[in-house]
Amino acid sequence: MNRIQKPKGTLDILPGDIELWQYIEGAVREEAKINGFSEIRMPTFEATELFCRGVGDTTDVVGKEMYTFTDKDGSSLSLRPEGTAGVARSVIENGLYAGAMPLKLFYLSNFFRREKPQAGRSREFWQFGTELYGSSSPEADAQVILLANGLFKRLGLTKVTLRINSIGCPECRPSYRKALLDYFANYESELCDTCRERLNKNPLRVLDCKSPVCSGIAKNAPKTLEHLCAGCESHFEKLKELLDLCGVEYTVDPSIVRGLDYYTGTVFEFTVDSIGAQSTVCGGGRYDGLLASIGGPSLPAVGFGMGITRLIQALKDESLVPELKTGCDIYIAPLGEAAGKQAFLLAHQLREKGVSAETDVCGRSLKAQMKYADKAGARYVLVVGDNEIAENSAELRNMQGGERIKVSLSTEDIIDLIAGK
Repeated sequence: MNRIQKPKGTLDILPGDIELWQYIEGAVREEAKINGFSEIRMPTFEATELFCRGVGDTTDVVGKEMYTFTDKDGSSLSLRPEGTAGVARSVIENGLYAGAMPLKLFYLSNFFRREKPQAGRSREFWQFGTELYGSSSPEADAQVILLANGLFKRLGLTKVTLRINSIGCPECRPSYRKALLDYFANYESELCDTCRERLNKNPLRVLDCKSPVCSGIAKNAPKTLEHLCAGCESHFEKLKELLDLCGVEYTVDPSIVRGLDYYTGTVFEFTVDSIGAQSTVCGGGRYDGLLASIGGPSLPAVGFGMGITRLIQALKDESLVPELKTGCDIYIAPLGEAAGKQAFLLAHQLREKGVSAETDVCGRSLKAQMKYADKAGARYVLVVGDNEIAENSAELRNMQGGERIKVSLSTEDIIDLIAGK
């Protein structure tokens, strides 16, 4: 019988690897907390219409990459391909927009896109995302950028580059759209089929095409910054001032437009060149019209999404993966049936007091137990037999240093010795 394997483009995160994921997740939660962001969790699947209206049906995400299925009641559902639209739906459905502003939310979730798997890109992927609602100020943009930058600093990453741009608002976007259409009209026959289709629906998306031909043509296209209205220009200048004030280095890059239709105004990306082609580890911006586009109130918003697997790769590339504790604090190796009961009880009592303790559940010999304890990364081993039970004491072995210490079978004494008291 053939073995069943995991679907293409998915990951098994195994013991030995999960500790690094948990370390990063802990850093994420700490950085979010000090910035005043509260965690939110959304359904794994939503109505397909949410992503068509919120993300945009001209995007590759909606047009080519979503996992969509028909439910038994005939409704169309899709696995979430990104987090912002789902959070927006939740804000509307649960009336969060009626509370105190700004509303600051974050998520750590898995998402699904049917893309070609490659380094740094999989079909199931994990993101840290933030959403700040209720403020149209450049200070709000700056805070989410500073949050992302703060996480990189917390993790010790230094080879991270911030690039920013503004793609305008509904007031100035029409003139820029016309400039793009006029420019691309001269090259329409050279564009890929997808970009020719996009041209009249959303010409801004042509700037984001990864085709070498299209991206080469786009290099000389009109720049968004040349068509900003006074409000957008002032907003962008203030954002730069705030980043300068806080000592955050950045580059203004007019080529950044982001890949989803809901973006307006500020857009930004953090990149790490060491991780290769998929160098963007975090991307975000402002999306003031998103809530209204899916049936909610008009409420300004700004946020980002950060890829966890790319963050892990960046840490590895900079040799910043810390030594993380694995294995148990103590393994209790029993010799005989009576000792087995005593060891089982002692392990239970130690766990109740917060000590990670293991004991034999497979009926192994002492030699096999010692081998298991070593492979499992136990810091200490306590061997318990009939004599030890009678004397209420045993030998505690330090598996790293090799020291052997006489200890009573009292949980307090064991805990003190393990803690180095």
